[in-house]
Amino acid sequence: MTNREREIYDIIAADPMISQEELAAKLGITRSAAAVHISNLMKKGYIIGKGYIMHDMSYITIFGAVNMDIGGTPDKKLVKEDSNPGRVRTSLGGVGRNIAHNLSLLGNSVKLVTAFGDDDYAKQIINSCTNLKIDIHDSLMSKEDMTSTYLYITREDGDMELAVNDMSIYNKMTPSFISSKSNLLENSAIIVVDANLPEETIAEIVENTEAPVFAEPVSAAKAVKFKKLLKYIHTITPNTIEAEVLTGMKINPEDKKTLKAAAEKLMAEGVKQVIITLGSKGVYYKSADCEGIMAPLKAKLVNTTGAGDALFAGLVTGFCKDLPFDASVKLGMAAAAITLETTETNNKELSYELALSRANFKGVK
Repeated sequence: MTNREREIYDIIAADPMISQEELAAKLGITRSAAAVHISNLMKKGYIIGKGYIMHDMSYITIFGAVNMDIGGTPDKKLVKEDSNPGRVRTSLGGVGRNIAHNLSLLGNSVKLVTAFGDDDYAKQIINSCTNLKIDIHDSLMSKEDMTSTYLYITREDGDMELAVNDMSIYNKMTPSFISSKSNLLENSAIIVVDANLPEETIAEIVENTEAPVFAEPVSAAKAVKFKKLLKYIHTITPNTIEAEVLTGMKINPEDKKTLKAAAEKLMAEGVKQVIITLGSKGVYYKSADCEGIMAPLKAKLVNTTGAGDALFAGLVTGFCKDLPFDASVKLGMAAAAITLETTETNNKELSYELALSRANFKGVK
């Protein structure tokens, strides 16, 4: 942002309905010059929409997936090769979307760069993002592809039986598409990337930004996409299996020495902060300044879906707030605990203040 753009940004922030003529008069420039500066601020993502809706100067950009999740649970024991009476539910999902949702609830200014088809699923997701003030203006819209969809069937107890995901639309998010988003790469406070995107697309993102990159491996099969790019990653959050893929080491989650060795190997590749998630046992975390295992915070368990994405969002939020790394981990654990207490993927009650309270932080703003 230039000095003049900063001047204009501050004036519009104080008076979002100011006209270009009034703005030009206040600055002693022509209306056309004011229009050019406003256009540049919009291209850089600091101003969105009409009426000069302002984006926070410190916005987070997420490059990742959105899904429509469709799930079926039988009333009784699943009978294969037959129609089973039960319940079918749809819900908004996708790692990138879930993280964006939580970041917004935690009070951050968020941009989500993803891909949408021309269908009703896209409309539902876009409407939700709009209500959450998640900016999706830089996302790809495709008339030829279906919005990413995740179809799953569980057993009667809710555990997964099988699933099919159709995420082919993300092949449209090519390196050339990413290169057209250079303003986001240059001006974001933090970049979040999930491994649902093609490997060459991830490389284009992480190699062309100076912002800290927070990486979500998603699964063991997809985590490998980050293996050659670790020197560009600031923070990564694998589970033990994903960490084994990234390091080539065998990890015993009961043995802190193997966890530490894996984290140190990732850090030797250039990663600054490592969080290895341990399921019900919590997380192992390590940076140059601190290390430890943190147990989960107390929660009334309702549903585990989405807790990992809430943990990730809490980590990013703590970093934005300049909290120490271990405090950011605890904030993430608090966000996860709150999310465990709802049937939904995201807990609408989540807020930065509630997460601070659950983490038992005192004197932190």
